Amino acid sequence: MFKLAASIHLLLLLLLPGLVWWNRFLARKGQRHIWFASQKLFSAAAPTLKTTLIRNLNRLKMAALLCFIVALARPQLLNTFQIEEQKGMDILLTLDISGSMAAMDFKPKNRLEVAKEVIASFIEKRSSDRLGLVIFAASSYTKCPLTVDYSILKFYLQETDLGELEDGTALGMALATSVNRIQHSAAKTKIIILLTDGVNNRGEIDPRDAAKMARNFNVKVYTIGVGTRGQAPYPVLDSFGRQQHVMVSVEIDELLLQEIAKTTGGLYFRATDPDSLRNIFSEIDRWEKTKLKTKNYYETTELFPYFIALGLFMLLLVETARRSFLRTLP
Repeated sequence: MFKLAASIHLLLLLLLPGLVWWNRFLARKGQRHIWFASQKLFSAAAPTLKTTLIRNLNRLKMAALLCFIVALARPQLLNTFQIEEQKGMDILLTLDISGSMAAMDFKPKNRLEVAKEVIASFIEKRSSDRLGLVIFAASSYTKCPLTVDYSILKFYLQETDLGELEDGTALGMALATSVNRIQHSAAKTKIIILLTDGVNNRGEIDPRDAAKMARNFNVKVYTIGVGTRGQAPYPVLDSFGRQQHVMVSVEIDELLLQEIAKTTGGLYFRATDPDSLRNIFSEIDRWEKTKLKTKNYYETTELFPYFIALGLFMLLLVETARRSFLRTLP
């Protein structure tokens, strides 16, 4: 790309017509003559290359002046390139794996299987964010620390299953573990997505206290209640070891989940089927986008030395020619 860094100096070009007129005026005023007996002596004389060059010496000087003016305007060649800077965020996925997640109200799969599929899809949509996984039931632990290695995170997610922990729902412990894992993050945006289908009934930490901890460390918590309203089919084994489904009441402490989200500046969602759960994660993905900054960088090559050199060459050529092979008399 071509650019003039000091284009204001191009206004000097307005002087050129005046200089041309002034040179012609001085040439006529100071013109000297040689007298001949008759003009017929030169009637057949045709213009030669030498006479043509003599007449155009002043034009060459004007061209040199033009080069100097362009040099003052600082012509430049610019090579432009962009660098994208992505400022990622830290997102901790806190997943309930208590026994109630085996309920089959998200047919044809249970709640946990559907949740894992939706979370895996959410992971694939992230680009430069660090994500981690905390699982909980009666207790909680970090299954995968914050990482940008999404393949290993998805591996641990797929390996997560019912029965890894003692049954129960320790929401306070789960949230406290997540906050403890993410609190020292240097990321500007820190998020916990807590997914559960039950009521807090285990653990030594009150979920409200854990929510205040999250707020103090500037961690936003999105809470998701998973389960249909009313009753849901739950798999059990009969006395012969055969699997059957019995209807059990769905109990989700929505007021508590709403309070946790409100305390931390997040939102609460209720997912009653697979589609609504996918929509919830799509909404979170849309709201919590990684900020992308683009910076433009320029590589500049100054061209004014070439115009100065060309102008000086023209002046040298004019003065050398006038004093040698284009010398005129008188």
